[in-house]
Amino acid sequence: MQNTMSDIVQAHDLSFQLYISEEDIQRRVREIGQALAAKFREDYPVFIGVLNGAFMFTADLVRATNIQCEVAFTRLSSYQGTSSTGHVNTLIGLDADLKGRHVIVVEDIVDTGGTLHQFKQTLSEKEPASITLVGFLMKPEVFKNRFKVDHVGYEIPNKFVIGYGLDYNGAGRQLSNIYQLKED
Repeated sequence: MQNTMSDIVQAHDLSFQLYISEEDIQRRVREIGQALAAKFREDYPVFIGVLNGAFMFTADLVRATNIQCEVAFTRLSSYQGTSSTGHVNTLIGLDADLKGRHVIVVEDIVDTGGTLHQFKQTLSEKEPASITLVGFLMKPEVFKNRFKVDHVGYEIPNKFVIGYGLDYNGAGRQLSNIYQLKED
């Protein structure tokens, strides 16, 4: 895996081309952070980052809100290689008491929405005051659910991407830009 500012990077056997620059990413994260800060400034919300992909976005978003909050993580998985399996596995559970709390779920990418839908139902059973869904990337053409993602960084086509926490079989998470699978 290369870690350069190049327009093309290699991850295992695949090539990826620059799709969203670090500057654009950080600008959009600040915009979402400001919107969340305006809504939750007085509430001491709980940010729940969905590992592994959302770790960078969660850290940047929490800093961008600049409000008192709690941060927790859970690990859910529905991907193998470059495609979703359609089955959601909870690999790390969530121990925080959420009853009466405002919860902000931070997801790296929303495609079919199956993972987020299932997780939202699980969270609802913990009786939070509210659940706000934030997805950095969203693929509207494959989204199959009726719930609303409250804040979306970017809507993208149904192409495989890496960087800014997203990976291809473990490679590419460290990249500060987002790269899209290069067409042959």
